[in-house]
Amino acid sequence: MPKAYWIAHVDVTDPAAYEDYRAANAEAFAKYGATFLVRGGQQTVREGQQRSRSVVIEFKDLATATACYDSPEYQRAKSFRDPASSGDLVIIEGYDA
Repeated sequence: MPKAYWIAHVDVTDPAAYEDYRAANAEAFAKYGATFLVRGGQQTVREGQQRSRSVVIEFKDLATATACYDSPEYQRAKSFRDPASSGDLVIIEGYDA
């Protein structure tokens, strides 16, 4: 069974408030076994447009990645994120060679 990923591209508009989101999301990510592969960091855009922050989070499978997003724990965290940032997030199944 292939792993799954959250891929997010975010512009943080209120860094202080965004810290509340980061503190709150830890509960959901721990519960669903999330592993950060990319969390901010230096980036270079080679094609197209990009937001200022990129994040990639790995989950054991698509069902777990989706359950984490839909969980009350993450939705609570998201309520802190929404007013402090704008972004794009996809949940995608990985390639199982």
